[in-house]
Amino acid sequence: MPKSKTLINDLIEALTCLPGVGKKTAQRMTYHLLQRAKKDALNLSDVLKDVVTNTKNCKLCRNLSQDDVCDLCSDDGRRNDMLCIVESPADVFNIENSTNYTGKYFVLLGKLSPLDGIGPKEIGLDSLEAKISSGSINELILAVNYTVESDVTAHVISEIALKNSVKVTRLAQGVPVGGELEYLDQYTLSKAFDKRTIY
Repeated sequence: MPKSKTLINDLIEALTCLPGVGKKTAQRMTYHLLQRAKKDALNLSDVLKDVVTNTKNCKLCRNLSQDDVCDLCSDDGRRNDMLCIVESPADVFNIENSTNYTGKYFVLLGKLSPLDGIGPKEIGLDSLEAKISSGSINELILAVNYTVESDVTAHVISEIALKNSVKVTRLAQGVPVGGELEYLDQYTLSKAFDKRTIY
C-alpha cells in the first residue's frame, strides 16, 4: 500500500533543492525544525519569503540586490577603472570577504555553454561590451572558474577587452596555500608549472 503524502514529506522534498542536501539531511533538518526550533523555522520562513520576493539583479552589474542599483555600484569610493568579471553573485561575496579589491563588478550569471542553450545574450555580453567600450575601464579582471566552459567564456571576454585596448588579467592558478603536491590533480600541477613565477 503506497504511503500517503504528508506536509512533513513535502518539507523534506523541498529542502532537497538546496545544494549538498540529500534526502537524509533534509529529513534531519525537517525533524530538527519541527521538534526543537519551531520559532526559528517560522522566522526562516518569513525571512526566506521576504528575500526571495524583494531580491533582484542590479541594473548595472547584475549582482543580487534589494535595490535597482546595488551597494557596490552606488559606492562612490570604489574605482570605476577596474572591472572584475565573475560567474555568480556568490563569487562577489567571496571576493569582497577575502580580498582588498576596490573596483566594480560584472556578474555573468553563468558561462557560455551552447549545449545547454547558454549563449552570449544569456550571460549579458552585450551589456558587458557596452561597459568595456565606454572608455572608462583600464583593467578587466577575469575571476572565473577554471573549467572548459569558463575558459571559453574568458577567451571571448578577453577578445572584447583587447579590441577596446583594455588590459586583461586573470586570477592566478596552481598550488593552493597549504597544498601538498602529491594530492594535486594533473591539470592543477601542470598549470602551476606553466604559471610559475620568479621566487
